[in-house]
Amino acid sequence: MTDWQPHTVTTTEVVDPGRVRAVARLFDDALPAPAVGDPLPPLWHWAALPEWAPSGELGLDGHPRRGSFLPPIDLPRRMFAGGSVEFPGTVRVGDTIHTESIVESVTEKHGRSGQLTVVVVSTTIFDGDGSPAVVEKQNLIYREAAPRTTASAAEPEPAAEFVPVGSPLVPAGTDRWDFRTDPTLLMSFSAATANAHRIHYDWPYATRVEGYPGLVVHGPLMTMSLAQTHRLRADGTRIASLTHRNLKPLFCGDAAQLVFTAVDAGARVELVGDDGAAHTAVELTFDQ
Repeated sequence: MTDWQPHTVTTTEVVDPGRVRAVARLFDDALPAPAVGDPLPPLWHWAALPEWAPSGELGLDGHPRRGSFLPPIDLPRRMFAGGSVEFPGTVRVGDTIHTESIVESVTEKHGRSGQLTVVVVSTTIFDGDGSPAVVEKQNLIYREAAPRTTASAAEPEPAAEFVPVGSPLVPAGTDRWDFRTDPTLLMSFSAATANAHRIHYDWPYATRVEGYPGLVVHGPLMTMSLAQTHRLRADGTRIASLTHRNLKPLFCGDAAQLVFTAVDAGARVELVGDDGAAHTAVELTFDQ
């Protein structure tokens, strides 16, 4: 990695109403899709702005090969670990916006699961007037390969275990929602966010190459769903900033609940599994 140097990548893009409608249809929660001129809900830029990488630039895992924007890290397993987002301005549907992204830091560590590398990517989105509207840091973790399984190549994917779930967020009481997933939902989110990572749709790859017990629910899907609970509550507050952490993987079809808890000047929202452990947590701060 001695020859690699971080560099700023800039883009100019339109906040496409069609992509925004795709997110609204994915959540399918009876809220109207934001139209041209409406504010883009918090974190929806993850789906409204990304472009597909050219097929020839993709690596074995489906992500673009490293060594250009991202450093040439040899560790094969990638995780979206969390980050922080500030909203000093407003991105509106239909706006032409400007983005600037750079790798802020690369840190090598040794954890309980072995060698890992933490990459922090910083992105600023400027609104149509050139003012910062979104200031974001994302933490990506690269880990060592998992042991390959010995399952037969002819073993079928357990498709019969999955039942179409409809909307992923189902009210389950005051400030609680059941969180439901199926392969179609994961495919739709991969398409909406231009994410070709195979752990989310390729069951043999996810289980036999990366060693997971099933398809992995996207970290950004869990995080966006947590932020969506604020929109569902419609209490008149505006999110000024948020921090998010992915604590443990959730697998397709696993039962979980979103739990919203108000705190001083904000809220904490957790995605909690059947065992009571949090998979993802978001801390929201509201404008005063």
